[in-house]
Amino acid sequence: MTGTHERSFEELRTQLQEAAATFADGPDALEGILLGIVDDVDRAVREPLEIFPVCHHSPASAIAMARRLREKQPKVVYLELCEDMAPLLAELRNCRLPVAVQAFATETDGFPAEWAPLSVVAPITEASAEYQAIAYALDTPGVELVLVDRSSDHVYQWDAQAEHLDDDPASPGSDAPPAEEEAALHGDAVGVGIGDLRPRFAELEEHLLRHGKVRHWSEWWHQYVELPLGVGDHDTYRQVMLLIGSLFRHLAPGDPHRVRVDEDRERHMWTRMRAHLAATGTDPADGLYICGAFHAASRVEEFGVHGSDTFEISPRTATKWQHGLIPSSHAAIEAQFGLAAGSVSIAATVWANNVRRTRVEPYRLAGQAGGKKPRVRKAVAAPVPGPTAEPSDKLSGFLRRPPVLDRLDEAELLGWCVEIVRAARRNGYLASTADAIAVFETSILLAGMRDRARPTPYDFQDAAVTCIEKDTVPGRRDVRRLVEIMMGGDRVGQVGYDALPPLARDVHDRLAALNLRLEQRGVQRALLDIASRPELARCSDVLWMLRRLLPPGVARPIMGERSLGERSIQESWDLALGTHQRALIELGYEGVSIEQVLEQRLRRTAYAPQATAASVLEAVEDATLYLRSSRLADELGTRALEVLASERSVDGAPEVLRRVRRLLAYYRTNEPVLPPWIESFVKTGYAHYCTLLPMSFTDDDATVRQVAAMLGFLFSMENLALSLGCDRAQLQLAMAQSHPREPSRTALLWAAQVQLGQLSRGELRSRCDELLGNPLVVPAYPRYLSGLVHALEPVPGLTDFVVEAVSQAFGRLPDPVLLPWLPTLVTTLRAGGADLAPLLIREAGRTFPGRLGALDTWIPPWRVQAEVPVAGRRETARGCTLLAAHPGTCDAVAALLGCEGTWESPGSGRTGVALVGGHPDTAVALEALLAG
Repeated sequence: MTGTHERSFEELRTQLQEAAATFADGPDALEGILLGIVDDVDRAVREPLEIFPVCHHSPASAIAMARRLREKQPKVVYLELCEDMAPLLAELRNCRLPVAVQAFATETDGFPAEWAPLSVVAPITEASAEYQAIAYALDTPGVELVLVDRSSDHVYQWDAQAEHLDDDPASPGSDAPPAEEEAALHGDAVGVGIGDLRPRFAELEEHLLRHGKVRHWSEWWHQYVELPLGVGDHDTYRQVMLLIGSLFRHLAPGDPHRVRVDEDRERHMWTRMRAHLAATGTDPADGLYICGAFHAASRVEEFGVHGSDTFEISPRTATKWQHGLIPSSHAAIEAQFGLAAGSVSIAATVWANNVRRTRVEPYRLAGQAGGKKPRVRKAVAAPVPGPTAEPSDKLSGFLRRPPVLDRLDEAELLGWCVEIVRAARRNGYLASTADAIAVFETSILLAGMRDRARPTPYDFQDAAVTCIEKDTVPGRRDVRRLVEIMMGGDRVGQVGYDALPPLARDVHDRLAALNLRLEQRGVQRALLDIASRPELARCSDVLWMLRRLLPPGVARPIMGERSLGERSIQESWDLALGTHQRALIELGYEGVSIEQVLEQRLRRTAYAPQATAASVLEAVEDATLYLRSSRLADELGTRALEVLASERSVDGAPEVLRRVRRLLAYYRTNEPVLPPWIESFVKTGYAHYCTLLPMSFTDDDATVRQVAAMLGFLFSMENLALSLGCDRAQLQLAMAQSHPREPSRTALLWAAQVQLGQLSRGELRSRCDELLGNPLVVPAYPRYLSGLVHALEPVPGLTDFVVEAVSQAFGRLPDPVLLPWLPTLVTTLRAGGADLAPLLIREAGRTFPGRLGALDTWIPPWRVQAEVPVAGRRETARGCTLLAAHPGTCDAVAALLGCEGTWESPGSGRTGVALVGGHPDTAVALEALLAG
C-alpha cells in the first residue's frame, strides 16, 4: 500500500524535479523545497485520521467543509480551537454572528502583573469552516466535538509576550484598517483563529502581489485561491490547501520562537487526539481533524495517530479564567488579523454566491438568531464506511490547467454601479449617471489589465474611487467605505440574552421598567420621572452604578445628578448598552451583580499598594453614594486613616480637603452623630499636617495649592479637632517654624498669620505697599498675588483684601511696568486660582460701582476706612450706652442674683472699668515687670 501511495504523486515529483533543474540550472535547494512540499502533501493525505486544512474566514473552506461533512458524516470532529472554550460553543445559537468566544482574566497568578487583564478571543463568522463544523457537531446526534488546541492559559505561557512586542497585527506593514468603534470590539485581546495562512517571508509576499497585479494579500487570496477552489471538488481543495500550507512553511523565516510555538501547538493537538482516540476507542476513519493548512503540513515527530508520545503538556497556571461570548464585527476581525479593510465583508458576499452556485446546503445551528430558519431535511442514514479510497493526484492537473475565466456578468456589475452612485449622492457627492457608466467601463478595464475577464469587488472598488472620489470628502464616509458598505457592510454581531453572563441579564431585568430595547445598537433616550413613578428610582440606581463601572458613553446622564445627600426627582439618560455589549459582558466576569463588582473594585482601590488617602476617601464617597453601605464606608474610612498616617508628602492634600469637607457636611446633615472613623481622621490629619507644614513651606516639590490645602484643612477642621483633644499649640509651633523663601508661599504665610491673629490687616496692607513701592520687587509681585489668591482656600475672609491688592497694583504701577506685567497676572490667576476666581469676581462686583458713570466719583472703600478716623475724630461718651438706654435686662439679672446698686448718670464723669480703678495693684505690678 505504501508503494501505491508513493506512486500516486510520482508524476508530480518528476515534473517538479524537471522544473527545478530547468529554472535553477541543476539540483539545489529549490529541488529540495519542491519535493518536500509533495512529501508533506502525500504524508497528510495518507494519514488514517482525515486532515481537513482550512483558512480562517475563507468562503472556499466553509463550502468545502459543508460538502465534506454531508458526505462523510464523521462521528468525532477534532477542531483547532482553545480547549477551554468548548462549554461556550452551545451558546452560539443564542447569538447573531459574528461573535467571538472569549477567555478573560482580571487577576494574574503566574504571569507578570503588567499583562493584566488577560484576554483571548476567537471570532466566528457564518462564512467560516469552524462554524460549519460546530453547527454539524452540536445539532447531529451521536457526534462529539473535541477542541484540541492549547488552552488560553498556554497562549500567554507560550507566546503572549512575543505577540505584544513583535506580532502586532496593526503594524505599519499590515493591511489593518483604520481604528474605528467597530474595529475596537476585541480591545487589546490576543486573537486566535483556525488557519492563519499568510506568507511569513516578506519577499515571497511582495513577489506574489507584484506578479498577481494586486495591492494586498487579501485580494491575492481572493483572486487565486478563493475563486478557483470555491467550485472545486474535495480532493482538489484538500491537496491545494496542503500544498499552500507546506509552501509557506518551507519559506517561513527561521524565527526560533515562532517556529517553536507552532510546533508545540501541533504536538499538543496530536497528543490530545491520540489520547481521545485511545480513551474512547474511536476508529480514526470515523474522525475528522480540522486545522489550519499551515499545521496540516506538520513535520513534528508527534504527527499522526501513530506518532510518538514524548511531548508533555505543561500544567496551567493558577490564574482564574472566565469565559463568555462578546459581539464581534467584520472590522474587528480585519483589525485583529491584519486583513485589508472590507475583505471579510467581501468574503461574506462570496460565501453567499458560492452557496447559490454550488447548491451546497450549509449547516446552521437550530434557533440561530439573525438568519432564515433551516429547511427540515429528511433523516438520512449515515453512509457506511467502506474501504479507504486510494488518494489520487489532483495537484498535477490543477497546476497545469489554465484558470477558468468567468464570463462578465453585466447585470451584476451594472447593479453595483447604480448602487454606488446612489450611495454617493446620499453622502454629498455630485455623482450622476455618467459616473455610473464611467465606473462600469473602468471596472472592465482594470480587470483586463489584471488578467481577469470578470471584475472582482476589488476592481470595482478601485474604479469607483477613480471615477467618483474628489479632493475632499463631503460627508462622513469616502467612496471606498461606501463600496464596503454596499458589498455587505461591517456586520456587527450580538450576544443573545440567554448567552449573557448573570450580571448582564440582571442589568437587563432591572432596567426592563424603562421599556427600551437595550440590546439594540445605537443611543436611546431614557426619561425617568421618579416623582410620579417611584419604582424608577431603582433603575436610576442601576444607571448611576453603570456610569461608575463602564466606559464613558454607555450610560450618559443628560439631566439629573447624584451627590451626597441629594437625589434627583427627574432624570434623562442616553443609553448605548447594545453598542457597548462587550464592556457589560466583561463586567459580568467579575461578579454576579453590579453591587458586588462595585464593592470589589472599591476594596481593590483602597487596599492597592499605590493607594493614597485621597483615592481611599473617593472610595468611601462612592460606597456611600452608590451602595449606601455604612459598613463598607466605615471599613474604607478606617483604611483611609491608615494611609494618611503613612503618607510623607502633601500631593493629595487638595483632594483630601475637598472630600473630607463633603463627607463631613453629609454626615452632619444625615446622621445623628459623626462616624468614629471620620473623627479619628480629622484628629490624625490635624496632627499630620501640622508636622508636615514647616517642611512643605520650603519644599520645592510641594506646590502653593497643596500648602494652601493643608492650611485649609487645619483652619476649617480646627474646631472639631480641638473638641476631640488636639492642641492648638501644634499649629502655632508649626507656623513659628515655617520660613518660606518663595514669594507666593511668603504671601500664603502672611495670610495664615492674619487668620491666627499674629498679623493685623493693617500690617499686611503696609507690607503689600512696601512691595509695590520697591522697583526691584515689582516683577515678582504677581507671585505674591498668586499666594494671596490661594490663601482664599484657608482664609476666605481675605477676599476683599485680595481685591484691594489687585486694585492697588493697577492704580499705582506705571504703564511701562504694568503693561508687560498684565499677561503674567492673567496666567497666574488662571493657572493658580481657577477654583477661587469666582470668589474674587463676586467680591469685585460688590466693591466696584455697577455703572460706568459712577466710576469717576467712586472712592475705594479701603481709602475711606483710612481717612475717616483722622478727619472725623471727636470725643464721645464712653461706656455701654446700649445698656444705659435699656437697663431692664440688667436690673432683672441683678434682682435674680440679689445684687443692689444704682445706675451712673452719663454726665457723672466716671468712665472705664471701675474694677481696675478700685484695685490698681495688679496693673502696677505688671507695669513694673514689663519695665524691668
